[in-house]
Amino acid sequence: MYRKEWNQRSPLRVFENSLHGGLGKGNMGVVMSRAGVGKTAFLIGVALDDLMRGRKVLHISFEDAVDRVREFYDAIFSELHLADALASRVTMERCRMIHSYRTGELSVSKLRENAAFLRDHCHFEPEVIILDGVDFHHTDNDELAALKELSEGLDVEMWMSAQTHRDRPPRDPRGVADEVIRFDDFLSVLVLLHPEEEGAVTIRLLKDHDNPDLADLHMKLDPTTLLVLAQD
Repeated sequence: MYRKEWNQRSPLRVFENSLHGGLGKGNMGVVMSRAGVGKTAFLIGVALDDLMRGRKVLHISFEDAVDRVREFYDAIFSELHLADALASRVTMERCRMIHSYRTGELSVSKLRENAAFLRDHCHFEPEVIILDGVDFHHTDNDELAALKELSEGLDVEMWMSAQTHRDRPPRDPRGVADEVIRFDDFLSVLVLLHPEEEGAVTIRLLKDHDNPDLADLHMKLDPTTLLVLAQD
């Protein structure tokens, strides 16, 4: 069900040559940026990349209602202009679950209960979990350790977003935000979205598992959809 049109515009294609083996099941990745740069759009791109392959995705938003998240998916999906859009949309809807916590607080126990409910009552076992809007500033080591344990127990890839702050430059030499760097041991992949003056957004790969040789990415993305614009 994977589509050529998506392959050409998916920001995750940049990881085929940059990430060694992708994020991988049982691992956690974080996309970072200032507010409004495109973290949600990037995570939806991650989800669509899997949905187009028929993989099941659980998308949890800590900020937006379910209808708002669904509208965002539809907006990005429509930008692809797929030749078989109807069949692709059916696959997307069948393989996707969207939940909204709207509390801003990470509750691993609630996430575990929801995953069990989906498995037992909906026959839905996600291969990817998206956590959009996690408040890393008010999250502690025990919660991240429990989340890592959950991702391994469920055998899922887990992607999260983290907001950086313009007035607090990171102390980490790689550019990892202070709110995130303290959880470095739990995180396998770290990505930074950076807005360019001409309006596009570029990706920086700050961590790739234990690989010390990080790829120098040159991918420009649409600031609204985070789909690929051009590659240098």
